[in-house]
Amino acid sequence: MDKLTDKLTENQKVLDNLLGVGRNYDVINRDLYIGSRKGRLYVIDGYGDDGVIERITSFLLGRGEELAANASNMQDFINRCVTFCEVDCENDIQKILTGAFIGKTILLLEGFSYCAMIDAKQFPGRSVEEPSDGKVLRGSHDGFTETMVQNTALLRRRIRDPHFTLENRQVGGRSRTDVVLAYMDNQADPAMLNELRQKLDKIDVNSISMSQESVAEAIVKPQWYNPFPKVRYTERPDTATACIMEGDIVLLVDNSPSVMLLPTCLFNFMEEANDYYFPPLVGTYLRYLRIIVLLLALFITPVWYLLVKDPGRVPDALGFIVPEEPGSVPLLVQLLLLDFVVDLLKLASLNTPDALSNSFSMLGALILGDFAVQARWMVPEVLVYMAFVAIANFAQPSFELGYALKLSRMLFLILVALLDVWGLVAGILGLFLMLLTTKPILGKGYLYPLIPFDGKALGRILVRQPISKNNT
Repeated sequence: MDKLTDKLTENQKVLDNLLGVGRNYDVINRDLYIGSRKGRLYVIDGYGDDGVIERITSFLLGRGEELAANASNMQDFINRCVTFCEVDCENDIQKILTGAFIGKTILLLEGFSYCAMIDAKQFPGRSVEEPSDGKVLRGSHDGFTETMVQNTALLRRRIRDPHFTLENRQVGGRSRTDVVLAYMDNQADPAMLNELRQKLDKIDVNSISMSQESVAEAIVKPQWYNPFPKVRYTERPDTATACIMEGDIVLLVDNSPSVMLLPTCLFNFMEEANDYYFPPLVGTYLRYLRIIVLLLALFITPVWYLLVKDPGRVPDALGFIVPEEPGSVPLLVQLLLLDFVVDLLKLASLNTPDALSNSFSMLGALILGDFAVQARWMVPEVLVYMAFVAIANFAQPSFELGYALKLSRMLFLILVALLDVWGLVAGILGLFLMLLTTKPILGKGYLYPLIPFDGKALGRILVRQPISKNNT
């Protein structure tokens, strides 16, 4: 049975079975009479707004006789009797089930082969506090939440333009997760929009259990060997708004506080919200500082290791960088081991209660570092350089990019150990080829606007532009 019939008992039997009435404690159902018609109400406990549902049923029970008598079909009944604005008329059972499971109230009536789907839902959710990984010194301190309606409202609050479009779709065979495309219909590239729609429609997975990450993995071309992020995320409504106003597409996924910013290129990761809450000169300085720190985090330990492998190639002016005592453990092993230890401390901090996490990180770093030097497992120079690298990774707004740099740096170290100078050259060439062949979800290329070259777009990335009529 794919469609409802005009027999209430048949419809009730089918929906009772599919919704799990009596099996699922949170599926609420109630029989009622609206005038002379018998009806049945279904709602998922915890989703329905009790106050709204009570007002709707009170109106129906109080004035149902006079309003429902002349209703010829469900749509006519809705027009006469249902006071709530967001209500649909539906008879496809699969769509009815999906509607019920996303919080809509289902109303069946005897004699009608359609039901009323009343969108009187109220999802459980948290407040719109500022996200922990995107704090700003100035500007708004709100952030996206796991509730789609709240997230779209945060965007609507900032973009009061009739061209602003929120396009809803559903993905996932079982989860039927809501995704929303947010864009300006007079600025977004139609070809990119159509390409994204096609990719979303082709998603063939049962469940989008990990929200935006599941969607990203389902639509991106598989490159398991490539650690560089193909998508940029943000939890800040102001950042998402700025991207939309520049003609980009924002993809929101229900149950996720992060939104996807499309298209994505490598240089987009050099930008941050703080750049735009300071004057253009300060914003440009912060952007260049971020680029310099990124390059140092990638090259400082491989270049240092290359130099100290053969102390004779180190100029006298830089003699202080050569360790006085090499230590009991080879330098390469020390550098790689400390990279693993830094990640170990991160994981330990994530699994430590908040009240103890800061103390644990400080204590772990001090004890490990002090005893490693005293035991001659490591030399102080290695600790200094790796401490700088660890701090530099936190300066990057993207965690995914930070781990891509870490893996690239570790590969450089291994190549330098095997091939010396040519190992570093091979690593740089390999990294460039990897970036050149990285396929983002949307866009002209991962190295755009450098390859293909676009001078104006590159200038906007390298220099923080002042707000004017033609840019936001």
